[in-house]
Amino acid sequence: MNDTSNLNVYHELVTSETVYDAEKAWVELKTRESIEIGMVVSGSGIHLVLDQAIPCKAGDIFVTPPNIPHQYFLENKGEHLSVRRLNFFFDAWSEGTQASAERLGCGYGLFDDGSVTAYAMLNRSMVEKISALYDAIECELAERKKSWRDAVSSNLSLLLIHVARYIDSSIQNRSSVSPHEWNLVLTAIQIIKNHCGDMGLTLGSVAETLGVSKARLSRSFQDLAGERFVDYVRTVRIERACRLLRESKLTIEEIVSSCGLRDVPSFYKNFSLSMGMTPSEYRRSFMLRDDPLNNHINHMNEKGEKIMVILSEISENLQKGKAKIVKEMVAQAIEEGANPEQILNEGLLDGMNAIGERFKNNEIYVPEVLVAARAMNMGMQILKPHLAANGVQATGKVCIGTVQGDLHDIGKNLVKMMMEGKGLEVIDLGTDVPAEKFVQAAIDENCQVICCSALLTTTMGVMGQVVKAAEAAGIRDQVKIMVGGAPVNEDFCKKIGADCYTSDAASAADAAVAFCTR
Repeated sequence: MNDTSNLNVYHELVTSETVYDAEKAWVELKTRESIEIGMVVSGSGIHLVLDQAIPCKAGDIFVTPPNIPHQYFLENKGEHLSVRRLNFFFDAWSEGTQASAERLGCGYGLFDDGSVTAYAMLNRSMVEKISALYDAIECELAERKKSWRDAVSSNLSLLLIHVARYIDSSIQNRSSVSPHEWNLVLTAIQIIKNHCGDMGLTLGSVAETLGVSKARLSRSFQDLAGERFVDYVRTVRIERACRLLRESKLTIEEIVSSCGLRDVPSFYKNFSLSMGMTPSEYRRSFMLRDDPLNNHINHMNEKGEKIMVILSEISENLQKGKAKIVKEMVAQAIEEGANPEQILNEGLLDGMNAIGERFKNNEIYVPEVLVAARAMNMGMQILKPHLAANGVQATGKVCIGTVQGDLHDIGKNLVKMMMEGKGLEVIDLGTDVPAEKFVQAAIDENCQVICCSALLTTTMGVMGQVVKAAEAAGIRDQVKIMVGGAPVNEDFCKKIGADCYTSDAASAADAAVAFCTR
């Protein structure tokens, strides 16, 4: 390749090695700031320009203006395609006459109609003529004899003039897609590839980097890539995981972290859906089966793999409210030798965390939360004795109740379920609870949090009494007091000296966990 950066002219012979795939080829598109004249010198294939797949063969020539994403591909495996390319920046010729530079830059009228590329099938004599001009330019770039710059400029002009005369405007390729939108999507793809190991990689973070709205990036990605942004990110991460499974000795947990994935159970599920096999099976397919050490590792992987699948199923069925199945699968996980704490965290709590997020985002409502909580409680009935035997303790302890004078308990029960779903132990004091009972329960049970609920405006004042009772008992600096309910708000919380107000059950659970783990 001749690289004369001071002149901004590049000549090279490239051979395509990638087979065209209509669903994936767009990922390989390249954008250049230069004009490109590409002539196919041997073989056949596809020239993809934006969203247009143009068949090409020896003797075809393409002229593509700056900033238009395009690439050459093989049509079938085993074939070959070689392209002779000239790339140049027309502003390098501005030292000559301005009119000449402008004509060279716009391709001597090739792009006056806004075409994204101009192309033609050359006859034999024209192939010879164009090839001679390529040869002359290559020679001038290499030898740099006197006035070589003028010679390159003249030959480029002649080349474009011949192509412009030869091409029939009726076969010029047009695209309905804006080059700017293609560049937006291709830049997003590059960001995804470079940062797929970052858990913070989201549609919002990429859109912010590119200076566009999430809606626009999502729409452009779907339209041009043919798949959702989140699905493409998942695919890139799975491809990275495949490479790590093949080429490294990292554990599954380390691979999950390296690929920016959420957790092991969801990784197993998504990997299996994508690859048709589990990560352990995929890794084994690249290992020597007759190695005794590998056989031992395989056995351990099979056991761990089975447990991961069970935990994923526990989480999925809990979210669907299938209590009986959750109970059975918790028992099965214990029989397989899973650690009780692992069952709790990666099975039950994983499912309830997902329910909490969906509830917070208004994707599901109270009935779905109730059936999921029932499924979790069924699983906990089996798991609790094993957690106790292993010395596993709750994240923290909370006492909760509806204040004195109020018999409403739906909101209180929902908050309790969400807190239990976060791994907290919750002491339910019921309804119509006087201030002193809240404080005494916190002392007796060694609770870090008191949670007060009220639905009636007339009972809100009891919450202030709880704060004062905690102060009188000398535990105010040892316990956090949370308040909530329809008539309660942030101003009221501050007025009575409570520590926290939340507007929904999921946020209350998050706040309680934060208080208990400080």
